[in-house]
Amino acid sequence: MLLANTHTWFKDFIQDREFFSRLFKLALPIIAQQFIMSSLNLVNSIMVGQLGETSVAAVGLSNQVYFLFNLLLFGTNSGAAIFMAQYWGKADVPNIRRVMGLSLIVGAAGTLFFTSLGLFFPQMALGFYTTDPAVLELGVPYLRIYVISFPFTLFTFCYAFVLRSTGNVRLPMVVSVGALSVNTLLSYTLIFGKLGLPALGINGAAVAITIARILECSVLLWLSYRLKTPAAARPAELFQFDRAFIGRVMRRMLPVMFNEVFWSLGITTYNAIYAHVGTDAIAAMNIASTFDGLAIVMFIGIGNACAILVGNVIGAGDEKKAFRYAGNAIALAMFSSLVVGVLVWAGSGWMLLPYKVSPAVAQYALRILWVIATMLWLRSANMVLYVGIFRSGGDTKFAFLLDVGSIWVVGVPLALLGAFVFHLPIYWVYLLVMGDEINKFIFGLQRYRSKKWVHNLTTA
Repeated sequence: MLLANTHTWFKDFIQDREFFSRLFKLALPIIAQQFIMSSLNLVNSIMVGQLGETSVAAVGLSNQVYFLFNLLLFGTNSGAAIFMAQYWGKADVPNIRRVMGLSLIVGAAGTLFFTSLGLFFPQMALGFYTTDPAVLELGVPYLRIYVISFPFTLFTFCYAFVLRSTGNVRLPMVVSVGALSVNTLLSYTLIFGKLGLPALGINGAAVAITIARILECSVLLWLSYRLKTPAAARPAELFQFDRAFIGRVMRRMLPVMFNEVFWSLGITTYNAIYAHVGTDAIAAMNIASTFDGLAIVMFIGIGNACAILVGNVIGAGDEKKAFRYAGNAIALAMFSSLVVGVLVWAGSGWMLLPYKVSPAVAQYALRILWVIATMLWLRSANMVLYVGIFRSGGDTKFAFLLDVGSIWVVGVPLALLGAFVFHLPIYWVYLLVMGDEINKFIFGLQRYRSKKWVHNLTTA
């Protein structure tokens, strides 16, 4: 009976042409964008890697401040996108723009905090991760330059999320890829002093990122208004909301924001633990994470496309179809991630050849890549469950409690035990961290099956 049911489900899954057509229309541009972004980040990582492991560690730890800021913006805008996607299912543009204005206000507060932190207290920010004076000497000026780009990133994030939530995934993709291409070219010339420009080392990479982010923001806003997209809101349309509207949106948005903040603090705690294991350990983690970014691009695309698609369907009032689409997205992510995991494992040795780092760093990075390859199916399923399904269904409190609880109750204690009690090598510490993903998957799958995550927010 079980075998027959499985066969029937699989047959229905592969024959669901409507799902695959709608999902891939949204997912492929996001996947392409993420792949190009990760590829160019890999090129930038290799360029910095030519300067040695201390430079790799300094850039990696400085990027942790951006990582926290990035996740705050992601939490704010993905919380807003829950409403945007559902409102788009009802073709309600005025309410989309009100939600957009609210997300800009909230994001501006976080932008002010992180920009001020990087400009005025960079030593304190980096001191959380490392006490290595050589790393701090390189990282402090890099961070001071980098944070200048944060206010521009605020607007880029907000407008890109509105465009994606309303089905326009190509425009932010094209603009982002163009900006990253400029970033890569500028990084090469400014890091190594090419084309008559001064050789600035890792500070050249920070200048290049800042210029690219300013260009990206300017072009995206200009095109959004030029093409009269749903994001082309006048100021009066952005901030025309009352207390009742704010309360209704913030009840769903705040758990997502807190989710990203506490999740990011968990991830940054992991990185602090890795850094305290040693400079070789954090350098290896930063190298491996660059390839990890390439490995997960498909599942970022599937997760984000699932969030848009499921949100649109719920807003249109078809909850049965939303449940079916969500299940198909989980299955697609798991099947495809097994294939990608095998490719990562098989190619892991070749991936490290361009890096001029010590044999110890290379060996650590290789074994971390093996862990990434083995656990990719689990992480991809969780990405779809928590970002693609629970949030788009408005089930933000459950997602917050389980996601954050898994990190702080399971992952962080296991990492501390591995690093400071058992003194395990970095790759074993990283494997222990995956305990939080196992916990999230078990309880997340149960929640999906219960259908309690489905909430139509447009009727509230």
